[in-house]
Amino acid sequence: MNITLRQLKVFEAVARHASYTRAAEELHLTQPAVSIQVKSLEESVGLALFEQFGKQIYLTTAGEEILRYSRSIAAQIDEVGDVVARLKGVSKGSLHLAVATTANYFITHLLAAFHREFPEVSINLSVTNRQALLKQLAENRIDMVVMGEPPAEQGLAGTAFMENPLVVIAPPGHPLGERKRIPLKTIAKEEFVVREEGSGTRAAMTRFARRHQIAITPAMVMTSNEAIKQAVSAGLGLGLVSAHTLELDLYAERLQILDVAHFPIMREWYVVNREGKRLSPAAEAFKQFLVDNADTVWPTATKAVGAVAGQSG
Repeated sequence: MNITLRQLKVFEAVARHASYTRAAEELHLTQPAVSIQVKSLEESVGLALFEQFGKQIYLTTAGEEILRYSRSIAAQIDEVGDVVARLKGVSKGSLHLAVATTANYFITHLLAAFHREFPEVSINLSVTNRQALLKQLAENRIDMVVMGEPPAEQGLAGTAFMENPLVVIAPPGHPLGERKRIPLKTIAKEEFVVREEGSGTRAAMTRFARRHQIAITPAMVMTSNEAIKQAVSAGLGLGLVSAHTLELDLYAERLQILDVAHFPIMREWYVVNREGKRLSPAAEAFKQFLVDNADTVWPTATKAVGAVAGQSG
């Protein structure tokens, strides 16, 4: 089969987007040019790779197999570049990083500090939810991700680099705002604005409630921390969020952290990659940078938790 790397790259983009138009936009090609590349690949393979129902396209069985090999080949080509970089002894190259939505509040500060130390490293960043992060890792489409504790059964290697305290938030003037060491049985009487099922915060909240034998009543379900903070500020309930997300809200007095017994829930941020994956020099450098410098570059979570005492004093 006379298959080219360009054909595989174009095909992978169409498969990922399930759209010729969006693939063309990403690759800066015309839609006819994308169609020609996919058609040429289908002719080389001798099988249809896509089928269309209405306006939606889907991978055929052959397409799914070719997609798997396309991504494997792309990963191996990236490894060639990494090996050459190591032989040259350089600390440049590219870093493909994806982070959980909550981590977006601090990751750019860490990347800026990393970039000052390694200005020749090209950084590609995407921000998405936990399930999408795990999918990108499984498909080997990313060097590493920043997320909460990774699942143990999915062949992932995670390194903790910074604490991630979860705190209870309320709108300014809430009746519980002046109280110290609020009992959990009191908090359990309140309604909460919560994250969606599958999010790390929701899982931590569920485990905490089970461990302390309390019931937390969801008033509303939100798919982002910003939405939760807005809802809590408007008085729709209490919230449970990472202290990393609160710097501006506390400064502007839009929210307050409640002093609740057994809080904060202490979690950790992890930098995660596929087990056994050969990381590029840039990725290795960034991983070590997080371990060595994260708490110094971004100490805001500690300040936010300490602000509980400052609110009443």
